Amino acid sequence: MVSNMVNRTDSRARWLDAGLKVLAAEGPTAVRIDRIAAKLKLSKGSFHHHFDGADGFKRDLLDYFESISVEALERVIGEVEAPGDIRMVLGKLTRMVAPDRHEVYWPELELAVRAWATWDPDVRAVQARIDRSRLAALQRVWLPYSQTPEDARTAALLPYLVAIGAAVAVPPVGADELRRVYETLLTLVPEARD
Repeated sequence: MVSNMVNRTDSRARWLDAGLKVLAAEGPTAVRIDRIAAKLKLSKGSFHHHFDGADGFKRDLLDYFESISVEALERVIGEVEAPGDIRMVLGKLTRMVAPDRHEVYWPELELAVRAWATWDPDVRAVQARIDRSRLAALQRVWLPYSQTPEDARTAALLPYLVAIGAAVAVPPVGADELRRVYETLLTLVPEARD
């Protein structure tokens, strides 16, 4: 669930975008400065200008992943014309699940970060913050339709756990198929309260 990476010209942003692409395609052990530099046709000097070594790049890459992961969901929730209308929010999120868009569903990256989190405590801490933030955002949207905050959390867990399960299935569930699952789930969403 990450923001659409636009063609950016600043080299720091290019390093981070390329880092996420390599992480998604090849896993954390492939996120090496020499490989990314070659892909970007940038020098290692460019890397050292922007990052404090490999550990600094890892930290900045995880911060970047966290910010775009949460930002995409918050942006969609904020852009809905009728704030608080759960059908509109979930409908818009559903329409954003597409093979050529990574704003809300990039299964390869989700899987790579979650796998990395199993053995790296820094990544685990970032993943925990992302999960808390995403669930909190979805829970806020569900709260007007729920009797209690616990009910809102349960309702928020359903689409979130579907997305995680789809991402970690082998092979990951494709965006088109996940969108159809979400379209089915939308039929279960209650009408807006008057």
